[in-house]
Amino acid sequence: MRHRENMQRVDVAIVGGGPAGTSAAIAAAERGADAIVIEKGVPRSDRDRLGPDSTDAAGFLDYWVDIADIDVEALPEDVILREIDGADFVGPNEHVAIDRTGLPSSYDGFGFTFDRTRLDDHLRDRAEQMGAEYRVGTAVRSVETDLTGTPEHTLRLADGSEIVSSQLILADGPQRQVTIPVLDQYLPADRQASSVMNPRSANHIAYQEYREFPEEVFDPSRLSFWWGWMPGETAYPWIFPNAGSVARIGLTMPIGMDIGDVSDRDAYRLLKPEDERFPTGRVLVRRMLDELYGDEYDVETDFPVLESGHGKSDGTETYPISSTKPIDSPTDANIAVVGGAMGTTSAFHEGGDHVAIRTGKIAGRLAATDSLDRYNRSWKEAIGEEVRRNVAMASIVEAYTPADWDHVFRTVRDILSYRDGGSMIDFSSVRTGFDALSLLTRYEWRRFLQRGDRCAMIQESTYSVR
Repeated sequence: MRHRENMQRVDVAIVGGGPAGTSAAIAAAERGADAIVIEKGVPRSDRDRLGPDSTDAAGFLDYWVDIADIDVEALPEDVILREIDGADFVGPNEHVAIDRTGLPSSYDGFGFTFDRTRLDDHLRDRAEQMGAEYRVGTAVRSVETDLTGTPEHTLRLADGSEIVSSQLILADGPQRQVTIPVLDQYLPADRQASSVMNPRSANHIAYQEYREFPEEVFDPSRLSFWWGWMPGETAYPWIFPNAGSVARIGLTMPIGMDIGDVSDRDAYRLLKPEDERFPTGRVLVRRMLDELYGDEYDVETDFPVLESGHGKSDGTETYPISSTKPIDSPTDANIAVVGGAMGTTSAFHEGGDHVAIRTGKIAGRLAATDSLDRYNRSWKEAIGEEVRRNVAMASIVEAYTPADWDHVFRTVRDILSYRDGGSMIDFSSVRTGFDALSLLTRYEWRRFLQRGDRCAMIQESTYSVR
């Protein structure tokens, strides 16, 4: 390839500057690779510089620390907002309280909430300190790969410059604006990424607000989730405590929900008979607060939205979450897809920074040592069990009605009553009869179905690179 002044050669090019992309850059730079992160950059009211979108509910459970392979003690003080003692899962009429996840963890505690913007900035700073370049403010317009010898990728940017690399890591999140056209050239017509991973059909949408809570109703140590209050596959509201008496209250739901498709509308507490279309996230959050506190408080006055310095814009943010199973990557072309772009994040567990960080680390390390051929096997070894758990649970609850949620919470509460403390996942002590055994059997069977390569929606053998 002839030399051009606007062309830059690197060992590893990374598209996307969120947790997956910056973790890849850190891992690659630590091993001596010349790495660059290309981040389109968005303005945020809680950040002084351009950076990634940085939007999710931003919480870590104990065992997620080990999946992400992060040193919590090394995080800056402004990253962690609250230590969390447990979580409450609330149905229309039943609820269950969880005080431990039941999985082995090196982290001493249930988990914590954190500031996603501060975490992204921290990871960016670490990447730059290790010698990686973080180029923000321009987008990748196209990727052309030459496979005539050792794969070589040419990234053409919106600012007119080009980057050429032998290793390519795609970390552009669940919107997959770069990932999809890159993958489609290696996939058969009936398995195109633009079809099976189309963001308009394969993603959930999330909306959240930063609100100040009255101190007497603010619980700083617990996460709260409401299931069966609104329709939609893995659709639920949540409250995550932040610093002070600020909480993020939000919800996730499939994109394009149609009110006409909802049967038994009266069973959902956040729907109203007068709804002619599916309510917006803003309306649903307000209804949620009215349901919880409207009898004693004026919601808009007593739970104000913090418009200054919080969230993406005016104290609110809307963002996509992948709702697919993860995919393998076309590693024969020296390409790895990581984080939300590969579908490791999940609407069921509200995002997935832990799996994004881990897949980024794995890809960066292997790209730096020209070993991306090991990536698909390596990510399954590292996060495969977490993926199987989430895919199994999401498939079980896919068609749950409000009555189903009440039933399962009642069953889980019975299970936990026989255990020493609550456990979110471990159902090894089943002593509550047929309902508990049925729940456990369904979960274990669905998880078994995702064993090995079956946990990948697009498997490595599907790609045709040469």
